[in-house]
Amino acid sequence: MAAHFDRRLRKAAVTTTVAAVVVAALSASQAPDVTADAHGRQTTADKVPTPDASSAESATGNSPYYTDLPPLNSPSPAPTIGTPASRGPAEAGIPATVLDAYKKAESELRRAKPGCNLPWQLLAAIGKVESGQARGGKVDAQGNTLGKIIGPQLDGNGFALIKDTDNGVYDGNSRYDNAVGPMQFIPSTWAWAGRDGNADGKDDPNNIYDAALSAGHYLCRNGWDLSVQADLNRAILSYNNSQDYLHTVLSWLEHYRKGTHEIPDGTGTLPVGRSDDPGPSPSTGPKAPGALAPGSTKPSTPPESAPGSPSPKPPKPPKPSKPSKPTPPPPTTETPTDTVHHLENAGTAGLTAIAGDTFAQKISARAETKAGQSVGKVRIRFTVLGDTDATFTGGEKVAAVTTNASGVAVAPALVAGEKTGAFTVRATVIGRTVAGLDYRATVTERVADALARTGDTPLTCTPGGEFADQVEVKATHKGAAADKVAVTATLVKSVLDPTESDQGPYFKDAAGKPVRTLTGLKTDAKGLLKLPKLYADDTTGTFLLRLTTAGGAALNVQLKVAEAAPEPSPDPSTEAPEASPTPSTEPSTAPEA
Repeated sequence: MAAHFDRRLRKAAVTTTVAAVVVAALSASQAPDVTADAHGRQTTADKVPTPDASSAESATGNSPYYTDLPPLNSPSPAPTIGTPASRGPAEAGIPATVLDAYKKAESELRRAKPGCNLPWQLLAAIGKVESGQARGGKVDAQGNTLGKIIGPQLDGNGFALIKDTDNGVYDGNSRYDNAVGPMQFIPSTWAWAGRDGNADGKDDPNNIYDAALSAGHYLCRNGWDLSVQADLNRAILSYNNSQDYLHTVLSWLEHYRKGTHEIPDGTGTLPVGRSDDPGPSPSTGPKAPGALAPGSTKPSTPPESAPGSPSPKPPKPPKPSKPSKPTPPPPTTETPTDTVHHLENAGTAGLTAIAGDTFAQKISARAETKAGQSVGKVRIRFTVLGDTDATFTGGEKVAAVTTNASGVAVAPALVAGEKTGAFTVRATVIGRTVAGLDYRATVTERVADALARTGDTPLTCTPGGEFADQVEVKATHKGAAADKVAVTATLVKSVLDPTESDQGPYFKDAAGKPVRTLTGLKTDAKGLLKLPKLYADDTTGTFLLRLTTAGGAALNVQLKVAEAAPEPSPDPSTEAPEASPTPSTEPSTAPEA
């Protein structure tokens, strides 16, 4: 088996193997609920449930992984980057870019799926076991691995059998799938689990930011709460369905929870143990000459004769035995999945929903034989494809459903996101290569069927001034507040001429220049929208502001620009009469005779 990792890793000597068993037994005690038996085998305090999932449904296709366990003493946390010599063993640290990717993925999952409680240390534990932290942090500044990390081909030769699903796009193999990237996703899982973690517009399994975020979403599906041990175990087992894998990841998780530190990119050390390494059984160790083989009662080699004793007679040659009849191979048992020839649409049509709404119809597919007979008990995977934020209920882009007795599988309800346009939902048969069945779905803009002003104050202004009141409207759809509805506001020439006016009131753009059409406006959660302030040029008259939305709602708002009314002149008839002279109080002088 030719692995595509940087180097082929094998245990060098039996003594190293035996020592590793002892270290494994001691180190395993660091993991929660994990103990070791007398032979160094790890066990759990409670029986751990193993998901009923095929290799094709796991993240890695149950590919090989690194089996090294952490040291017994965890390092003290240290916030800054240093050299491996000054910071302690490089093995105990995490390369800076890789650690940044884990922490950013945790932050995004806390926002997107707060009930999952994903710790970044779990991503670090899986990254350590899957790729040795991207081969010791061999990544560039954008998080792209320096060369692809590709696991062995899953051709059924000691591994799961997973035929090619990506035409070799990710793994370069057009016959079989290989696990790819620092988190070792198989292409068929990456097709629905892949996320863009570094906002470069694409999802790439060879980018640590994309791979870490995708692993986080993968571990947070099915409503699992990773702060609950049973859910944590289920999530890890779904990544690689092996009890030994579970114990190894839990050991590294506990190690990183106790503390770790950053090391420069490219300075980490690669683990040395692999789950696909051949070697003696750790529970039995090497057999010495003359030792008993397991289950035998006689020495495997005859003891030597004592000196001076007569040589034993040579044994008689055994009589030739009659050739035995060849044992016929056991009959193969055909499963329901083996009989599926194609998928049929089970009546789904007209998949259209308004942004943010749930699609009224659920997608359904029927598994059929070549003769057109329905096949029950077959697992169908439904995957949301294309540039869309639509998901199934629960926020996932993939759902696996088993067909009923009529051969029909019904996907969970599909929920439209905010992105408008068409996208595809593809149904495929899990565990069998048959043509997928595509369903076209469309998300349309949010709509309102009515618009109304929230106030009735007349909107007036003087030439060259500004309107004192801002226009506020409320959008509704079927009587309920219509949130996030796009509204266009235009100063038009008249009711009969909806073209944009070239004079009268106007808005201002960011540079302070007049504009008479505004687009990209949206109502808030209560369906309300307050328009920017309006201004008037020197033109007087009555003008019209028209508001329109998707769905046909429209509203005309009247605006008036007029000179201020002059102060009224005083009315002469209302003026007070002149006051009569005040009579003198001095005595009058008598005229001379």
